[in-house]
Amino acid sequence: MAKKNIGIGIIGFGTVGTGTFKALSENAETIKQRTGLDISVKKIADLDTTRNRGVALADGVLINDAKALLNDPDIDIVVELMGGIHPAKEFILEAIKNGKHVVTANKALLATEGNDIFSAAAKKGVEIGFEASVAGGIPIIKVLREGLVGNNILAVYGIINGTSNYILTKMTYEKVEFADALKEAQTLGYAEADPTFDVEGIDTAHKLTILSSLAYGIELSYENVYKEGITRLTAQDIELASELGYKVKLLAIAKAADGAIEMRVHPTMIPHEHLISKVDGAFNAVFVEGDAVGSTLYYGRGAGDMPTGSAVVADIVDISRNIAAGSVGRVPGIFAANAKAKLKSIEDIESMYYFRFSAFDEPGVLSRISGILGSRDISIASVIQKGRSKGGSVPLVVLTHRAKESDVLSAVKEIDALPIVADKTLFVRVEGSES
Repeated sequence: MAKKNIGIGIIGFGTVGTGTFKALSENAETIKQRTGLDISVKKIADLDTTRNRGVALADGVLINDAKALLNDPDIDIVVELMGGIHPAKEFILEAIKNGKHVVTANKALLATEGNDIFSAAAKKGVEIGFEASVAGGIPIIKVLREGLVGNNILAVYGIINGTSNYILTKMTYEKVEFADALKEAQTLGYAEADPTFDVEGIDTAHKLTILSSLAYGIELSYENVYKEGITRLTAQDIELASELGYKVKLLAIAKAADGAIEMRVHPTMIPHEHLISKVDGAFNAVFVEGDAVGSTLYYGRGAGDMPTGSAVVADIVDISRNIAAGSVGRVPGIFAANAKAKLKSIEDIESMYYFRFSAFDEPGVLSRISGILGSRDISIASVIQKGRSKGGSVPLVVLTHRAKESDVLSAVKEIDALPIVADKTLFVRVEGSES
């Protein structure tokens, strides 16, 4: 007889945990009508059992003992929303050991420890739901696992960190510097007191690790993702990019080409006309290109209690349906069918480049710089020279045709050693077609 009553246990009752409970309780009747199942929260474990979350709980639901939740026979699905690596990993492995299915929003845990977790789940015959781990309320995990399963994925581009996108949006439209935009993001609650994970690309890299694994059938390989943040960008760089026809975004990029896969996170200049360049504020967007479907774009809120809670509930409902239908394991989690795929080093990628050189205003500066670029097969597409900066240096901006990253790194090293250069060169990779 099919199981119709599904018990849920939630570990972590912060912002997302509260949003998940609200979505489950407030939409309980809608969920029951659509599924024919009675999905109910049996226990919630959190160290803080006294804070008012603005929701009504029955007596005995909120406890401070995660082990009691993990061992409760009435709980079929454990929802881990506490974050961090430890003890979240141990709780999830204990849930799997006890034969319980798991739903998590923990991208850092999955990106760094996920191979162990998915392996344990496969051996035990339980499911891992992780829709909420990437892009909040955007159902991009389901898109890659199911919607585009008949495609070879050619590329995935993502704005998948709302904090950095908010900061870059402020810098773009209000022409403020990074530090001022960050301060406002912190005031509004978009950025943490320590924003390192967001502004240095770490959070984005965690999410890209998961997307790349789904898109290309590779093991979760966070250590192989190239990571670069937005802290060196200035309002002038963003204004100059606009003059050249581009917007600057912190992009997660995964591509399959020439028998290798590249995974990288860095500031990127995107043509104004590209849809993803129009994604502003704290919103997220993921662009996926498949060989059959062509170009597709998914847009929405990438964080917050209710958008992320919506994604968690979607996983709970999917797993509940599978339990009821006796079809657990119908859709694999992370399936490393292409475990031996070649991963491309950042030095081997090819791109167009934006350079901002800080050079002293002397005769022959441009010819010396262009000569070094030319010696590395880096061809100049356009040049912009602005007025003198403090200290007598002049911002010299160069946009290149496609070049190899290793050649760019060698050229920048040689140029920065010249006595005519006042400061380290900044370069930004450029996506789009060459003019």
